[in-house]
Amino acid sequence: MNRPHFNIKQILPFLILAALAISIASLTIGKEIYGQSEHTQITFAIINFSGYLFFLLMPVELAFIYYLHVGMDVYWLNAVAVSTAIAAQLVDYYIGRSLSTKIIDKMIGRHRYEKAEAEIRKYGNIAIFAFNLLPLSSPVILLAAGMLKHRLKEAILYSFAGLLLKYLMISLIF
Repeated sequence: MNRPHFNIKQILPFLILAALAISIASLTIGKEIYGQSEHTQITFAIINFSGYLFFLLMPVELAFIYYLHVGMDVYWLNAVAVSTAIAAQLVDYYIGRSLSTKIIDKMIGRHRYEKAEAEIRKYGNIAIFAFNLLPLSSPVILLAAGMLKHRLKEAILYSFAGLLLKYLMISLIF
């Protein structure tokens, strides 16, 4: 039976980042949202950053609406939401990019990898924009873009455009 062999040096940074993000999110979110504490700007920034890491599933759009209703400045909230989301998506992208082609080949095979690379090059920017505009799992698409070594500047530009439009629309609606 063939079992995949992973190099601990490749997995260790991911595990450290995951443990750090989960610890920060756990210590912050429960105390602020579920407790009766004061709602701070830093806490929103941490919650939003954590929610855009691909290994944490958090309803960041709901947190944004929640913070709008507790009286946070709408312009500041939009700026923080977009900037922390982009920062977290950079982490997702670089985690995907750091995975070796050997690991990708073992996971999906060389032919499928080359086919997926061609598709993301053809439709990738539209997919990145749509995933960031809609409440879909945009961190996963940036992870995939990193794995496929999609151009970082384009990925960030389309992420920024989708996120900015999404949060402006939420601000107007709510």
